[in-house]
Amino acid sequence: MYRVWNFITNYSLLLILGALTALVWANVNPHSYHEFVEFKIWDHAPIGHLHDGHRTLTLHYLVNDMLMAFFFAIAAKEVWEAIALKNGSLRGKKAATPLFATVGGMIGPIAVYLGLALLLGSETYDAVKNGWAIPTATDIAFSYLVGRMVFGAGHPAVRFLLLLAIADDAAGLIVLAVFYPSAELMPEWLLLSAGSAIAVYLLANWLPRRMDRHNQLRPNSTWMRKKLGFWPYLIAGCASWYGFMMAGIHPALGLLPIVPTIPHADRAFGIFSEAEQYLTDLLNHIEHALKHPVEVVLFFFGLLNAGVEFSAIGAPTWLVLAGLIVGKPIGVLIFGVIGAHVLRLGLPQGMRTSDLFIIGCVAAIGFTVSLFVASVAFPPGDVQDAAKMGALFSFGAAVLSWLAGKLLRVEKQTL
Repeated sequence: MYRVWNFITNYSLLLILGALTALVWANVNPHSYHEFVEFKIWDHAPIGHLHDGHRTLTLHYLVNDMLMAFFFAIAAKEVWEAIALKNGSLRGKKAATPLFATVGGMIGPIAVYLGLALLLGSETYDAVKNGWAIPTATDIAFSYLVGRMVFGAGHPAVRFLLLLAIADDAAGLIVLAVFYPSAELMPEWLLLSAGSAIAVYLLANWLPRRMDRHNQLRPNSTWMRKKLGFWPYLIAGCASWYGFMMAGIHPALGLLPIVPTIPHADRAFGIFSEAEQYLTDLLNHIEHALKHPVEVVLFFFGLLNAGVEFSAIGAPTWLVLAGLIVGKPIGVLIFGVIGAHVLRLGLPQGMRTSDLFIIGCVAAIGFTVSLFVASVAFPPGDVQDAAKMGALFSFGAAVLSWLAGKLLRVEKQTL
């Protein structure tokens, strides 16, 4: 990606601006806000079941189900590189303890969320149980920013936090696909997505390289890159998105099968690495080209999803918040200790066991993905609004992280 600070400020501040605008608007004039959210762009769209089983393309659907696919594609690109490429951050023993901590960072919030819901009674439990995945999310951009502030940019805990956040994103994508279908499941439509991915990989990636295998000038690969560029992958992406939508899986994940098919660098420098701006492979080129459009998409995502009236605060708010700020730190600490000490996988040099708790506090900032999960876990209404408020309140984890860092005497390390 481009420089760390540009990524954080551009992506995060626009998203915050959209969310704050939505909060003010929804509390000052809720009627006009909800009219804006459900604004009809196309009343008889010719594709699929766009809105409540009907073919009405609304502004909310356009952003959440179509344009957010590009945001998740960027997340998938980072996950793919971390897992598959040489020097990927989720390869080998170095990722073992963060992966254990990630498991705890999901189990802890789920246990706290559902456990407290049970204590509130069966009626409350039945109303909120489908939102169990909301507090499992970690907002990678905000967490990275807060982590640098608490530990310092050169502290090994920051890299540990990044590994945890990447793994958490990967797990979150799987949870969304498996547990939160957008309609009645028709898995046979996934053959369209799989076929699109296989076809574009063979025709636009593998075949040109195969034809160039004895020619260092690589004429076929060069022609494909210069003349067709990203277009074959965009067409395949549209087909894959349609397959996800018709299959009943949330279509915002529809570009995920296409990401691994795009020509990419042989090694990964790591998420937020400045070195990635110098890579010229098509996958990084596409990511750079999407940077500014995705910033705008995230602004509208915040605007269309964070508009919750303060009167909506209720049990789901506190359950989501407790899952994040209580379940995350405890889960990360317990499972991190199991991985590092019980299984003797170890911690990075210069990192203390107590740092695991602070990392869990930082990872409790759910925001973007928590908002998204809340919007698919519950139908529009009081429960969804209350859960979204819990996701917004998770910003308070930044303050808790700072306090935990002071109490546990973190020594900041600069680069």
